[in-house]
Amino acid sequence: MVNSPPPDRDHPSWVERRRQKIRDEIERNRRGEYTVPTWVLTLALVAMVGGWLALVFLV
Repeated sequence: MVNSPPPDRDHPSWVERRRQKIRDEIERNRRGEYTVPTWVLTLALVAMVGGWLALVFLV
């Protein structure tokens, strides 16, 4: 027999937490609190440095 938590448990399931996290992010974006993800900033920096190095060494 599988032990399952009672249906009236206090903590939400993974799906409910994920949905709430998405709702919270959408609300932040609507309020203008949108931030660029770190990986996008890193990619932009690598592209700029790579382009600069290409200009320096290939021209």
